[in-house]
Amino acid sequence: VSDDPTCEEAGCGEQQQEDHRAKRSHLCPHCEESFPILSKLKIHLKIHTDQNLYSCTDCEKRFTSQALTDHQKVHTGEKPYSCFVCGESFSQQGHLKTHHRIHTGEKPYSCFDCGESFSQQGHLKTHQRIHTGEKPYSCSNCGKSFSQLGSLKTHQRIHTGEKPYSCSYCGECFSQLGNLKTHKRIHTGEKPFSCTDCGKSFTTSQALTVHQRVHTGEKPYYCSECGKSFSQLDMLKCHQRIHTGEKPYSCSDCGKSFSQLGNLEAHQRIHTGEKPYSCSDCGKCFTTSAELKVHKRAHTGEKPYTCSDCGKSFSRLDMLKCHQRIHTGEKPYSCSDCGKGFSQLGNLEAHQRIHTGEKPYSCSDCGKSFSRLDTLKRHKCIHKGQKPHQFPQTS
Repeated sequence: VSDDPTCEEAGCGEQQQEDHRAKRSHLCPHCEESFPILSKLKIHLKIHTDQNLYSCTDCEKRFTSQALTDHQKVHTGEKPYSCFVCGESFSQQGHLKTHHRIHTGEKPYSCFDCGESFSQQGHLKTHQRIHTGEKPYSCSNCGKSFSQLGSLKTHQRIHTGEKPYSCSYCGECFSQLGNLKTHKRIHTGEKPFSCTDCGKSFTTSQALTVHQRVHTGEKPYYCSECGKSFSQLDMLKCHQRIHTGEKPYSCSDCGKSFSQLGNLEAHQRIHTGEKPYSCSDCGKCFTTSAELKVHKRAHTGEKPYTCSDCGKSFSRLDMLKCHQRIHTGEKPYSCSDCGKGFSQLGNLEAHQRIHTGEKPYSCSDCGKSFSRLDTLKRHKCIHKGQKPHQFPQTS
């Protein structure tokens, strides 16, 4: 007897019959599981009523007669149904039928809201929660709800601390299988995600997505304070600390705080004396890669920063900014004693010694002290019998 005689009489195709059966699914009033035909629902209801149930001799779970036969294969390991395409075996014929759809591409279950199709009715049911907003699985610890049971189980590991997936290379454990797979690429060197623009490869799809913004110029993360945009969320969060003044990274040696972890790590090298970045030309070492990069320009002669007013070039951005004050007349550094302004911080510091009387530069020949280094250099020419050069006074 046909499960759906009305469809056959109307001349519906197999795809339409599947859609109609899914639409007329019969729901269990106890657990809301759905069944395409009433007879299967009636068999299922016996689970809830304990009517005509048989116990498994291995685990004592109770099933209907046919369901017990299928269940016992879990204990025996029997898998009598094999896929003729790939050879994979299954304990139940229904599982084989579902598996076949991987090879055929058949997706008989369609969403009535958006038209997306699925190979399994359970996948369709899960998908439909996107439209309904239904989240039937709740965490007993924090009350957070999820649309999928698997998502709840993964979430619960936050509370239990369970990390069931271990790396066979280093033993590190993870709460999610996907995180373990990503981690293993560190050991294997596998980078399966490639950029179609430049060919560069990445270990994760997220890293590829972020990289592609280099080519597209996309900056989807905006600062609500100043409107500046960024290609990465962590760059936005770091930037926002400029506005909030937050400095979450503190030096354990001196207590100085920083807004960025990288700046703290660079600072700590002052205490350790570590200089991990070496110049391949002269061997000089530096605490940061940025300092090494600037230094290398002394060898290459590169001066990438050009003044738009006079065309003069500089090896460092701060030197260009300082130079541009000649054109703008800007003097951002003011003396707190007399109000005199200066274009450079160093010149202000030298000026303030007039007020304090400090003379930190001493002559090694006669012991005479000076408030400025250039004045000491001119003085030393007297001892060498040289004519002092005329050093320009800067303001």
